[in-house]
Amino acid sequence: MNTEQIIKEKRGTIVDVRTASEFMGGNVLGSINIPVQELQQRLDEVKQLKTPLVLCCASGGRSSMATDFLKNRGIECCNGGTWLDVNYHQSQS
Repeated sequence: MNTEQIIKEKRGTIVDVRTASEFMGGNVLGSINIPVQELQQRLDEVKQLKTPLVLCCASGGRSSMATDFLKNRGIECCNGGTWLDVNYHQSQS
């Protein structure tokens, strides 16, 4: 299953890894904010989320780093790229 399909079918959880202030400036409806720099200390919380996780940020860079970090810890996730792309795919469902 590809990322776009996961988003459209609402199969997992959308996690925005931007800073809290960036998130407050606009975000995907229903997404949760866990900044990339907080992933390590919030790992137990992340493990409780419905998977697969779709990670997004401003440009796709931080979500790529977060995807690698979480996959290395056995968490099913994918890089959704920018939050605007994820928002677009969600609006197509």
